[in-house]
Amino acid sequence: MHQDLFESPDYFQIDELLTEEHKMIRASVRQWIKTEISPVIDGYCQRAEFPVQIIRGLGSLGCFGPTIPVESGGGGLDYIAYGLMMQELERGDSGIRSTASVQGSLVMHPIYTFGSAAQKERFLPKLATGEVMGCFGLTEPDFGSNPAGMLTYFDDDGDHILLNGAKMWISNAPFADIALVWARDPEGKIRGVIVERGMEGFSTPETKDKWSLRASATGELVMDNVRIPKTNILPDAKGLKAPLSCLSSARYGIAWGAIGAAMDCYDTALRYAKERVQFNRPIGGFQLIQKKLAEMITEITKAQLMNWRLGVLRNEGKATAEQISMAKRNSCETAVHIAREARQILGAMGISGEYPIMRHMMNLESVITYEGTHEVHLLITGMDITGLNAFS
Repeated sequence: MHQDLFESPDYFQIDELLTEEHKMIRASVRQWIKTEISPVIDGYCQRAEFPVQIIRGLGSLGCFGPTIPVESGGGGLDYIAYGLMMQELERGDSGIRSTASVQGSLVMHPIYTFGSAAQKERFLPKLATGEVMGCFGLTEPDFGSNPAGMLTYFDDDGDHILLNGAKMWISNAPFADIALVWARDPEGKIRGVIVERGMEGFSTPETKDKWSLRASATGELVMDNVRIPKTNILPDAKGLKAPLSCLSSARYGIAWGAIGAAMDCYDTALRYAKERVQFNRPIGGFQLIQKKLAEMITEITKAQLMNWRLGVLRNEGKATAEQISMAKRNSCETAVHIAREARQILGAMGISGEYPIMRHMMNLESVITYEGTHEVHLLITGMDITGLNAFS
């Protein structure tokens, strides 16, 4: 087991922009990662298992729904605190951050935003502690980047509905107690439905043979005439705008999280370059290695500043979906490139489980695709600056 010696890079003294509460929250999550995740995560990744024992720890840290108000079971924190949490979790592993992102941004957020008072009271406090775990069902076998084409639907059945369809690539699905499924109502409008484990006709087969996010549980949602009370329909979510707003919340967390993975790769590569001797000197003394490291810290710093500014805008209620999209794409592209450069600095050791780089590299290949592909986010920015729609 490689000891977790991570030190956070802060080349532009961005810590001066944070409050003491921000730094305290970051420190608590970072220490938890060092003690609870780093010693075991490689083994879980190798075995393709999710460490279910960490769920209650994530809940105790406040990583589930930290921006949800305290009276609704959340942490009542601001968006910079939330971003720092996601940064530290993904520094540990993208799969751990995914679990928290799904729970907070894709399950608790829509229930809080679009749910009834009874739904909030019933689900949010238990979701916040991890006593109940959730997943988010939007992506379908034939509709990923185009969710408007979804085929999942429900019919009226008195005071119940009958839900039919399938979702895939769903994080947390294999162990989730509830699934927030997006489906078309009899009028063709997209609605959010809370499906509960144990309902007849509802199953969550696990997705096997992944080379990425191996320590994250991924599965399908299969609904075959699932009879669900109408009280499980989110009353204020009508149309595609509702699930897309959830994705914006999740993408914000990814923007911070991906840079956490990049920071871990950079810190590992920097430490290795100072210690690894070739041709009678540390390889960090060679120009090409210094070029790689200098470019890494430059791109990390630029992303840190973008994420911080985005957090300020979110706190002020000014951040747009397009700005969040840009930050998500930038962080993912930055992290993927840094992981590959760090792997080269470590040479053959870069693929070893003794170091986290190859695990981050494999994970980031999913992160750069989910919650909107790299190309889709470019087109979102393109449409925003030109006013011209390249999607149709």
